[in-house]
Amino acid sequence: MPRIASCTSAFRDVADFEEFAAHVRELLDLAAGADLVVLPELVTFELMTAVPGWRDAVDLEPAAETVRFTDQYRDMMAREAAERRQHILAGSHLVRSGDGRLLNVAPLFGPDGTLLHEHAKTHLFPLEFSLGIGEGDEMAVVELPFGVVGVNICYEAEIPECSASLTEQGVQILLTPSLTITEAGFWRVRHCVAARAIENQIYTVHSGVAGPARGHWPGAWARSAVLGPCDAGWPDNGVLAETAANVDAVAVADVDLQRLAENRVTGSATTFADRRRRAERYRAWPSH
Repeated sequence: MPRIASCTSAFRDVADFEEFAAHVRELLDLAAGADLVVLPELVTFELMTAVPGWRDAVDLEPAAETVRFTDQYRDMMAREAAERRQHILAGSHLVRSGDGRLLNVAPLFGPDGTLLHEHAKTHLFPLEFSLGIGEGDEMAVVELPFGVVGVNICYEAEIPECSASLTEQGVQILLTPSLTITEAGFWRVRHCVAARAIENQIYTVHSGVAGPARGHWPGAWARSAVLGPCDAGWPDNGVLAETAANVDAVAVADVDLQRLAENRVTGSATTFADRRRRAERYRAWPSH
């Protein structure tokens, strides 16, 4: 069974990229032995405190300026994946696309340091538009040696079509790096991530960032978890592992993919099959 580690990162003030990298390594050390490690959405926003003048900024421009660290971030995460021999979803980071757009991109690195997959967030939370971020258009899965994974970044988990598309492509483990600035926002995503596990009969991994307000940054609230369907063979609440709130921590769980396949046939709630059994009826109903 693959072992999954979901990391909560509590933002610190960092003077430069090396201090940020040291913080990430501390989290990865806590995830030692996992086959797949998931870091949070925009984990590199911690680097806004390394942008000159960030304390006096009147908007979130220092957060957008973290795009300047793209090459260092990617090189560092590739090295860490190779040195640790782990698959690492390196959270997400703002990158400048070839056409000049700013995108929120989650890269997945293999245990030899190879970039295996990138996912650009397709649905933005309203606040993100204020940073000038654009939306991606693709939703795809990637086959790893131990299972099929796909990515929904934070708000995408609140759009059921995103996970439904990945499920149709065979996803078994849905990776959801997240950044929520309020506790209410956290629970919105967490409840939706739990719902995605139930309705698709898959595992979901929720990884978040936390920390107090700094400068114009409003702060963030998080705890991370690995979730499964609420059915026999798993905890009644579907929570396989979770961290405490708002501290550096890692939730680790072993996930039984054969159990997923069995649950789709013999589970108390066979939502995977039943959603497909009545698909023609859905097409007949009014829809967006």
